[in-house]
Amino acid sequence: MNSFQTSYPSSFGAPEDRKDPAFRDTEQGSAPDRSIGEIISQANKLSPEQIEQILNYQRENGVRFGEAAVQLGLANSDDVLWALAQQFHYPYASEGRGELNSELVVGARPFSEQAETFRTIRSHLIMKMYSGEGPRHALAVLSPNSGDGKTYFAANIAVAFSQLPGRTLLIDADMRTPRMHELFNLERGDVGLSSILSGRVASKVIQSVRELPSLFVLPVGVTPPNPLELLERPAFGLLIRELRTKFDRIIVDTPAASVGTDGAVTAAKCGAALVLARRNRTAVPSLESLVRTVGMGATQIVGTILNEY
Repeated sequence: MNSFQTSYPSSFGAPEDRKDPAFRDTEQGSAPDRSIGEIISQANKLSPEQIEQILNYQRENGVRFGEAAVQLGLANSDDVLWALAQQFHYPYASEGRGELNSELVVGARPFSEQAETFRTIRSHLIMKMYSGEGPRHALAVLSPNSGDGKTYFAANIAVAFSQLPGRTLLIDADMRTPRMHELFNLERGDVGLSSILSGRVASKVIQSVRELPSLFVLPVGVTPPNPLELLERPAFGLLIRELRTKFDRIIVDTPAASVGTDGAVTAAKCGAALVLARRNRTAVPSLESLVRTVGMGATQIVGTILNEY
């Protein structure tokens, strides 16, 4: 997904953190400030002799520690960016250093052009949804067809939000072809959204993402035979209402409209929707049909995304 075009009718400050012992939580500690040199040295397991070599080069050439380490071949530019991110407490798991899936570009390559595009969209959503005194809706991500990039988008925009203060929850409501557990390397297990909505379990189903301490994921769990019926139950609306008191932002992935009305039903319970289409693939009539279906309820369509990949 190379770039996005956004279209918004036009307003998110992060409310104070909320904590609940029912969820498996990991807090991002406020570690004492460390120098870039100390972070690079520890991460790359540099010997005292190598550190002294870097310091000598630094003094002789008037450069920073990171630049000297790169020039001497004892670190690379990605190491320096990672160290800088650690110094500023910026959640970031660079490729080869963490276990984030490469599709999670905002977390794995946060300084790339793609990641910057997601941050721009995040800013637009903040201005649209979270500025002002109105209720904070959950945001359902919809698209007409499978393969539009909806799950990729939902996962990365959730990662982008998790890099702000507050807690972000990503819900996998695609109970037909769920993928979030794969993207975030989570245990599929028997518990998840489907087990909550079927009344089989109601606690400890939300999992934290180790590399991104402010991001939490509610996976599908067991794929049910009746996903639409589960979403139409009052339990889903009650669940969203409860989760909105626990998390600062909620992003919800949905199935493509071509396989059913799950997405529209989910959006109605969330209160807000963002519609994604794919250039040269999404047919205008199918996009119009999706927008009309969503518009039948009180859902606020906060914007549209054009996937140009």
